[in-house]
Amino acid sequence: MEVLEYQEEWSPVNTDEFEHAVCEARRRVLKIQTKLHRWARDAPHRRFDDLFNLVADPAFLLVAWDRVSGNKGAATAGVDGRTARSVAALQGVEEFLDELRNSLKDRSFRPLPVRGRMIPKANGKLRRLGIPTVADRVVQASLKLVLEPISEAEFLPCSYGFRPKRRTHDAVAEVRFFTTRPRCYEWIVEGGIKACFDEISHPALMDRVRRRVGDKRVLALVKAFLKAGILTEERQLEDTTAGTPQGGILSPLLANVALSVLDEYTPRLLAGRAPARWSGLSGFATDFRIFGWSAMPTTGV
Repeated sequence: MEVLEYQEEWSPVNTDEFEHAVCEARRRVLKIQTKLHRWARDAPHRRFDDLFNLVADPAFLLVAWDRVSGNKGAATAGVDGRTARSVAALQGVEEFLDELRNSLKDRSFRPLPVRGRMIPKANGKLRRLGIPTVADRVVQASLKLVLEPISEAEFLPCSYGFRPKRRTHDAVAEVRFFTTRPRCYEWIVEGGIKACFDEISHPALMDRVRRRVGDKRVLALVKAFLKAGILTEERQLEDTTAGTPQGGILSPLLANVALSVLDEYTPRLLAGRAPARWSGLSGFATDFRIFGWSAMPTTGV
């Protein structure tokens, strides 16, 4: 049986060596992600019990930092006022990641509340964006690097929202495919989930995560991010009893995990009523299409 090898110490990283270190870290991370995905795909009921050491692995944290610092939101600060640039300039990347890794390993790491900010939507309404601290973003990015290849083995092909190598254009192409000859589906039900990110049940979400993750340290870390709270623009601290804050790096993956139950449940719901095809479509999988032919079912949908 193959085993995962954990990296226990940092390789020296100075300015000249940084890009090389990032490239080496990416190769290591991709190799491990490939193994995780294969194991999850080949053993659908397997629960992974030793993932926390990967989250705290120097290579995973370095790749996570690279993604956070290269993101367009890197210049935006969380509640602690720090940005990726200020961390690099005032503390240094190596020291910052060493400190972060040690806090993960000794279990002293605690997510801070996200900084709430209201931004306009296309329809003129406002939606709340939650901005985590740089440290929290790096840990979330590392968690995503570990959990995504496992979750991807679970997700069905009809889901397109914010998944690797999948775009909204692919979902639109699927619509065209199923509505043209020789398929010619005769009807389409279009729907969306209102305030999805705000309303996801934490217990239901954690139950879905536990199906494949048995490492209690990882589960506790995911839950801690869900419960971190929001510091509003009025400087009021609000508890987060439901939902996954928009703006968090881990939020789209967790939303997809929660909503994957729809992709599994809907075909069973429609079975026997009419031949139908369920297709998730973009928007973090919060919008969907159901394709069918012959008589359209009018009850139980």
